[in-house]
Amino acid sequence: MKAFLCHNYGPPSKLKLEDIPVPTLKPDEVLVKIAATTINDFDWSLVTGKPGIYRLLFGITKPKTPVPGIELAGIVESVGNEVTEFKEGDRVYGDISEFGWGTYAEYACVKQKSIVKIPEGMGFDEAVTISHASMLAYQGLVDYAGIKEGQKVLINGAGGGMGMFGLQIAKSMNCEVTGVDSGMKLETMKEIGFDHIIDYKQEDFTLRGVEYDIILDAKSTRPPKHIKRALKKDGYYATVGGDLGKIIRFALRTKFGAKNMQVVALKPNKDLDFIHDLYHQGKIKPIIDGPYAFEEIPRLIAYFGEGKHDGKVVVTVDGNMQ
Repeated sequence: MKAFLCHNYGPPSKLKLEDIPVPTLKPDEVLVKIAATTINDFDWSLVTGKPGIYRLLFGITKPKTPVPGIELAGIVESVGNEVTEFKEGDRVYGDISEFGWGTYAEYACVKQKSIVKIPEGMGFDEAVTISHASMLAYQGLVDYAGIKEGQKVLINGAGGGMGMFGLQIAKSMNCEVTGVDSGMKLETMKEIGFDHIIDYKQEDFTLRGVEYDIILDAKSTRPPKHIKRALKKDGYYATVGGDLGKIIRFALRTKFGAKNMQVVALKPNKDLDFIHDLYHQGKIKPIIDGPYAFEEIPRLIAYFGEGKHDGKVVVTVDGNMQ
């Protein structure tokens, strides 16, 4: 099969498209023929080795797992003899990051717990956008912040996949939602229904004198003392990604008493039934940047790293399956 391999950390252009064996199926695994995958923060970090602290997870001098990619959608090719949830021919998708990597390839062997069946009427390119970003948004807004009807919500880094799903989840609760981002993303944010839009290059949302019930942060660009200026006394702040140093500071604040500031530890695929319901009600529509050709993955990782994408960057692995 064809797969992109990262043999050493460096610019995404160093990724190599190679022919490697189809992975060997273990008893508790499912072999998936991949139709689509995505670009995420984890993929950029695995390829570039930045920030350096992530090398403690990925491998000190080079990636322990050379094939990047944490999201897939596709068709079950075969199953191990301990698999009970799936059968050959099932349409599936999921975030496999809890168990490993490897979706920048034509096939992947994945644990059965890392995938779910694609709901009726949902395409591969839609499904693959959902598993990671929507769970970050849901677990930040619902599981941690306990979002309620009509609250005032701000999403920092709102133009990416998590922000787009965060908007739609909050809107399903009739909340007033402010989005913070910059560049070409602002126009897309306006089109999909943010009530207020802030260009972070022009204005600091923590200095506007507006307080929010919930701040959901994908960038973590502001220190805790600044965030407090924009948060109601009984409000909640949840960060799901961004500047690692500031994330660590938030984690320490949480440990030592700031219980309304939380670093969300993602539980992959846990609440996808909620997202499926919203999808069927027409309250969630994935925002897709692409889909792009499989061969473009190195360019797309660089593109993602520059922050120029709108919504989720989707890559077609097998165009015949769309």
